[in-house]
Amino acid sequence: MSNPRNPRVIVALDFAEAEQALALVDRLHPALCRVKIGKELFTAAGPQLVESIMRQGFDVFLDLKFHDIPNTVASACRAAAKLGVWMLNVHALGGRKMLLAARDAIPPGETRLIAVTLLTSLGQEDLDEIGLNGNPGETVQRLALLAHDCGLDGVVCSALEARQLRNRISDAFCLVTPGIRPADTAANEQKRVATPREAIENGSDYLVIGRPITQARDPIAVLQRLNNEIMDDRQ
Repeated sequence: MSNPRNPRVIVALDFAEAEQALALVDRLHPALCRVKIGKELFTAAGPQLVESIMRQGFDVFLDLKFHDIPNTVASACRAAAKLGVWMLNVHALGGRKMLLAARDAIPPGETRLIAVTLLTSLGQEDLDEIGLNGNPGETVQRLALLAHDCGLDGVVCSALEARQLRNRISDAFCLVTPGIRPADTAANEQKRVATPREAIENGSDYLVIGRPITQARDPIAVLQRLNNEIMDDRQ
C-alpha cells in the first residue's frame, strides 16, 4: 500500500450527477487515494459537492483547466482556492501573463497550482491541424518549462513525457499523469497512455485513473492492487 499520508492515485470522478460520485466516494478511503472533480461533475453539482467530499477526508483536485484573460483566471483561481481544494489547474496555452496572474492569486504553499500542457487525447495530427509547431513531446516540454519558469507547482503531462521532464526539472516540480491504464484495460479515447508502473518509473508523482476504478466491482481492491504496483523508494 502506498504511503497513507501521500496517496499517489487520484480517482477521476467522471460522473454526470453528484449522487453517482458520492456513491463511489462512500466506497473509497482517503488513505488510498485522492479524487478529481472535472468540468462535467462540477457544472452539475457545484462547490457543494467539493465541500461534501472534503468533509469525508479526501483531498480534491479541481480539474477545471482555467484558460481565459489573466484577470479572469486569477479571480477563478482565487475562488477555487477558497474552497480549500488540494490542487487546481490552469491551461499552459494561456501564456506567461495568465500563468503569472494565476500564481499571484494563490500564494505558494497553499493550494497546489499546476498547468495542463497537452491533453492526452491529442496526437501529432491534431497538433498539425491546429498549427502547433513540433511533436507532442516537444510541445509538452516547452509548456512545462514555461509553467516552471512562472513558479507553478507542476504540470499535467502524459507518462510518455514524464521521464524527459523529470530529467530537466527538479523533483519538487509535480508531474500529474492522466491516461493511465492498467495493462489489462483498454485505452479508450486516450492516445498517449501508460501503465501505472511505467508512469511511476518515468517520474510521475500522481496518477489520474478513472474507469478501471470507478467501474470496478470492488474499487478498494483495485486501489490496493494499484498502490502495491506503484510502491517505490520515492515515497
